[in-house]
Amino acid sequence: MLNGIKSIRGFALVALMAFGSIAQAMVLRDDRQVEVTIAKPVQRIVSLLPSLTETVCALGQCQKLVGVDRYSNWPESIAKLPRMGGGIDPNIESVVAAKPDLVLMATSARGAERFAALGLTVLALEPRSHADVQRVMRIVAQALDVSVAESDRVWRHIDAAVNAAAQSVPAKAKGQRVYFEVSAAPYGASESSFIGETLQRLGAGNILPASLGPFPKINPEFVVRAQPDIIMVGDSNFADMTTRPGWQNMRVMRTQRVCHFKSEESDVLVRAGPRMDEAARLMAKCLIDKSDASKVNDKLRGQP
Repeated sequence: MLNGIKSIRGFALVALMAFGSIAQAMVLRDDRQVEVTIAKPVQRIVSLLPSLTETVCALGQCQKLVGVDRYSNWPESIAKLPRMGGGIDPNIESVVAAKPDLVLMATSARGAERFAALGLTVLALEPRSHADVQRVMRIVAQALDVSVAESDRVWRHIDAAVNAAAQSVPAKAKGQRVYFEVSAAPYGASESSFIGETLQRLGAGNILPASLGPFPKINPEFVVRAQPDIIMVGDSNFADMTTRPGWQNMRVMRTQRVCHFKSEESDVLVRAGPRMDEAARLMAKCLIDKSDASKVNDKLRGQP
């Protein structure tokens, strides 16, 4: 009789443990439209996309990162983490050796099938719009067992800061037509890109229509014909601009209405992630006239 009771208790304990394991499992749909099962609480993460690295940290989960791609450089706390290649050339061996519970990567990156074949859990996400930033943040939060309420709180802070940047732009600075160069091929950011969305929220125009796609390759003559009021570009691309046919004679170049950003600022501007509010502030500062700079800077700092 006693042995029978022990057997029943043992069976109940095993059943309870099994039920707990099932309860912990989570199924998420990523941007490949693949259903990804998170079988156990995530403690070790490899992130192979800077915006996803930043999202993990914005959700307060930086300590779970055990490896990142070569371009992830924010926040400073990740500086000493192992670098595991990039989107087009992930270091498969290094990622596997890190024994991650979860690999975060872009849908356009290589290696997802190989990682899965080696038994790793892969969540492929690629935010391309403001709405995507919020959506991806929610999915990552779910994967890391962070509450939806916390994810939404982080998003509201970002969105409110973008609105504050927009309100800081004086009326006379709105409506200016911008050419935003992403890379020197040249590729630009159109109205349909997340950068274009930010410019629109700031009240700026964009010489590149949405019909060209988010980040189209541009014939330099297109920009000359469009005659933008402002050019936004990274330092590394700026030097090349003066050698392009007709560019030296553009009004925007003659009047020096070109904002060229430092490399660390360019990183902020071209990543669809939790530092989108900082990107909005950088663009707002560019849009305003120099005479209004001190007044707008006070607003951005929250001063009266």
